[in-house]
Amino acid sequence: MAKLIGLPKLSPTMDEGTLVRWTKAEGDAVDIDDLLAEVETDKATMEFRSFDKGTLLKILADEGATLAPDAPVAIIGAKGDDIDALVAKAKGGSAPAPDAKDKGTAPDEAGASTPAKPKADSKAAQGDKQAASGEDDSAADGRVLASPLVRKLARERGLDLRTVDGSGPGGRVIKRDLDSQGESQPDAPKGGASSAGAELDAAGLALPRVEKASQMRKVIARRLTESKQQVPHFYLSVDIDAEPLVRFREQLNAEAGKAGGKVSYNDLVVKAAAVALRRVPKVNASFAGDELHFHQRIDISVAVAVPDGLVTPVVRDADRLGTLEISKKIKELAEKARDKKLKPEEMQNGTFSVSNLGMFGIQNFQAVINPPEGGILAVGALRDEAVVKDGRVVPGKRMGLTLSCDHRIVDGALGAEWLSVLRGLLEAPLTMLL
Repeated sequence: MAKLIGLPKLSPTMDEGTLVRWTKAEGDAVDIDDLLAEVETDKATMEFRSFDKGTLLKILADEGATLAPDAPVAIIGAKGDDIDALVAKAKGGSAPAPDAKDKGTAPDEAGASTPAKPKADSKAAQGDKQAASGEDDSAADGRVLASPLVRKLARERGLDLRTVDGSGPGGRVIKRDLDSQGESQPDAPKGGASSAGAELDAAGLALPRVEKASQMRKVIARRLTESKQQVPHFYLSVDIDAEPLVRFREQLNAEAGKAGGKVSYNDLVVKAAAVALRRVPKVNASFAGDELHFHQRIDISVAVAVPDGLVTPVVRDADRLGTLEISKKIKELAEKARDKKLKPEEMQNGTFSVSNLGMFGIQNFQAVINPPEGGILAVGALRDEAVVKDGRVVPGKRMGLTLSCDHRIVDGALGAEWLSVLRGLLEAPLTMLL
């Protein structure tokens, strides 16, 4: 018997998801645990697998659609099943993205909300819409089959859809087809106000280009706003003598290179931060209402920049790992983050964070705490600087570190104690092994 398949909630914080790619087509056989689609959530692109066995009779949401959890996306059943009632139910009851303002709506191909109308009127309504917009998803008159989202992306990238081979149902051009074009098409016009076709305001100035915020960007905005509003931040900074760290890294990499590995300064800072948390465990804590949670593990969240924003994959038990193990783990997690392949368990339940902008030349900055963690360490650039040693001015290496503390958990003296321990570890790196 045919049944409606809803969009699953693929992460605990998922309020909506965007269908990136269907891996099955209508008419394909589906088994339990088969991969049906890939869905972009607030954290990563997740696998949407089937809980049912049968045939994929109908796809109800196109690639690019943004939908709330449980919104109908497909119908699975046996070949020949009558699905008219289920299709009508889906059109009348599905709601894309929770921010849709009107109730009783059905998702269109871009995930936008359009009024659900009786089946008999749908063709006329579609014809009115096409006449008003000048666009048509039908290829009957020679135009290209593509959703409004794909057309928008093509315009932004300067691509002519007539030159793109569609790999979707019926030759439809989908987002993956645009991505595969790479640099083969001419670049979109540059220059803002002088760009051909740019919309102008009343003064004749080009209006800004508007993009829909990704799931990740929306969650970043919400969580960091909550953090700054609800968590009382204060900051402690130190400037360390990094010359011993430079020499230590050179010695480590001389040995690590024999095994095909390489340790970065960030790997050493993560290791030192973990050891410092072990030695000053009260900083490794979270505030939870009227309770303080002192963690019995040291899991370091490492900030990784990705095209859509920032994710914080977690290095578990970082205090127990060697620096080369930490290096390999961070590289593996960072690669998965950039490919949007991180699993929820790989980016949840960290106990402390490290954010490093030193590779961009930033000497000092103050990072925003990632709740419910009690602190985050901001790491600045390694820099050459004249220093005084034994009464003489000599070349030296310095590095700036700033600890952001949740004042509900970490008071000034406690934060200073932890930062002093961290400084000692980095200025005498061999002590990390004790």
